[in-house]
Amino acid sequence: MLESGEDFVLLDVRKPWELARAKWDDSRLRLAPMSQLAQRGIEKMPEDVPVVVVCHLGVRSYQVTNWLLSQGWKDVFSLEGGIEAYAFNVDSTLGRY
Repeated sequence: MLESGEDFVLLDVRKPWELARAKWDDSRLRLAPMSQLAQRGIEKMPEDVPVVVVCHLGVRSYQVTNWLLSQGWKDVFSLEGGIEAYAFNVDSTLGRY
């Protein structure tokens, strides 16, 4: 999606302390810790573009992806392996922890 220039939302569901360790600098980024997602809602996310959910290792993003799909969202994906795998395999400039 990044290489093709496709429009999408990058939903980061990590805790605030994790963001300080490894944060993407991307205009598509939306921050919503998993523990606050249901309370804060997802009203600020556009519904007409795909959503890629990320966390540290991919477990929380998988859970949030399933939750969003159960809420009627379409085109929601979990980043397999999380930001850790992305930093290791794609972009080594991102912090790892």
